[in-house]
Amino acid sequence: MTNEQKKVNLLGLSPQKMKDFFVEMGEKPFRAQQLLKWIHQVGLEDFDDMSNVSKVMRDKLKEMACVEYPEVIYHDISKDGTQKWVMKMPGGSSIETVYIPEGDRGTLCVSSQIGCSLDCSFCSTGKQGFNRDLSVAEIIGQVYVAAKSFDKPGEKRERKITNVVMMGMGEPLMNFDNVVDAMALMMDDFCYGLSKRRVTLSTSGVVPRLYELAEVSDVSLAVSLHAPNDELRNVLVPINKKYPIKELMKACNHYMASLPDRRKLTIEYTMMNKVNDEMEHAEQLAVLLKDTPCKINLIPFNPFPNSGYERPSNNRVYKFRDYLHSQGFIVTIRTTRGDDIDAACGQLVGQVEDRTRRSERYIKLRDINDNSPSV
Repeated sequence: MTNEQKKVNLLGLSPQKMKDFFVEMGEKPFRAQQLLKWIHQVGLEDFDDMSNVSKVMRDKLKEMACVEYPEVIYHDISKDGTQKWVMKMPGGSSIETVYIPEGDRGTLCVSSQIGCSLDCSFCSTGKQGFNRDLSVAEIIGQVYVAAKSFDKPGEKRERKITNVVMMGMGEPLMNFDNVVDAMALMMDDFCYGLSKRRVTLSTSGVVPRLYELAEVSDVSLAVSLHAPNDELRNVLVPINKKYPIKELMKACNHYMASLPDRRKLTIEYTMMNKVNDEMEHAEQLAVLLKDTPCKINLIPFNPFPNSGYERPSNNRVYKFRDYLHSQGFIVTIRTTRGDDIDAACGQLVGQVEDRTRRSERYIKLRDINDNSPSV
């Protein structure tokens, strides 16, 4: 192992771990806030550019630490303004990160794993299999790269990322510790300063981890439900065989009750033609959720090759929505964004070879990677 590899990657240190790092160096804890601000808010990785850090400290940091973030290999822009980054990870695999602008809101969809082990039958990511968990630096590095791409480093950078959703590749709760630390960086005032209401973790239902999450975090929660009964959900979301709907909803309600403010659980429901979009499914869903403060997000299925599923007609989606509305639920229909660059929900696969031949808006990265080492 080289000396460079032994250096601590400060990008991946949570606020508490950054404090611990400086205390172990014999420095005051406030140094952590200085470095967090320079790295995450200002966007610097060169210690020599950190003006309020002494030269002695800068030299010590250069010897012991580094700031390394994922290497972007492709950057695609959709006709609707959605952006997608494909980032190469050590070992050769890749992940995808998606930015969705809408009015004054800019939502970044972040990956937590390379691939996914849950194998949901309608999700392209799951069909790729599971490679490994992402480190904290690789998770928060996606936010770092996206923020840097919008503007040059500087203290007065416009904040274009207003929301982060842990809804990219992977199941966040299967990479629990790293995801929790990364979300802490997203919400820290000296980093990205996002509100706990604007950081959302989406899970397919790792029930024990939901109880653990209630002890350490208060981010917003979304559950990928996709079916109103166990028989159908066992097929669509196989983890349901281990943690059935009754157990999942009990854990979700426990988590929401643990939050210090009143928030609604987001129910994600991908609609597939004549699979889970019948009126009987809408009726079952209304019964299931009658005692759960929630909002329901209907997601028309985004096709991918050999999926075996089809997108439902608009009439079927509207009919499903209207019934839930009649039962008093808040219901939205997710507008498909970025499907022309395979950036829509369920389409993230971390592979670029075929896609780059298809995409007329393919942009090869130029300046951003000139000095960007791998994590």
